[in-house]
Amino acid sequence: MNIGTLKKNEAGIYMGRITTLSIAVFVALSPVNSTNEKAPTFDVMALAADKRSWVKIGALWSFTSNSTGEEFLSGRIDDPSMDKPIEVQLFRQDDGSYNVAWRRPVRRASLPSIGGGEADELPALPSGDNSPSGPGATAPTGDGLGESTAPAAKGRTKARDLVDA
Repeated sequence: MNIGTLKKNEAGIYMGRITTLSIAVFVALSPVNSTNEKAPTFDVMALAADKRSWVKIGALWSFTSNSTGEEFLSGRIDDPSMDKPIEVQLFRQDDGSYNVAWRRPVRRASLPSIGGGEADELPALPSGDNSPSGPGATAPTGDGLGESTAPAAKGRTKARDLVDA
């Protein structure tokens, strides 16, 4: 969905409006001069309510489309007055302007269930009587710790038995 257009003015600065049902801002793109390769290409600056100053509301990075090879800008616009940030992409038009596009983020697909069961149902919980439940279940035996391989106790055990008698 197109939510704005930015055009280059006489000074070579991209300016325009971004408008949705909840925001309407006049913005300009300010080039970022940095040697850091992870730095954004532009800061998104909005004209403040007093129309005397600019406020940074976002940043844009340059990317290249894998399918077409065309360069585009992508980033986020955010401000304390907004409920949540807006992810935007700017696509260059034939006349050199940028269309500002927005689309609702797509949630990742759910992972398949662990059991891969027909209805993803969990098995019944075992009852308190330690009876088996579920397909192929067997009744538990012993204390669940298995047989000990330690040698039998010597010495004090016999003395303790004599005292207890």
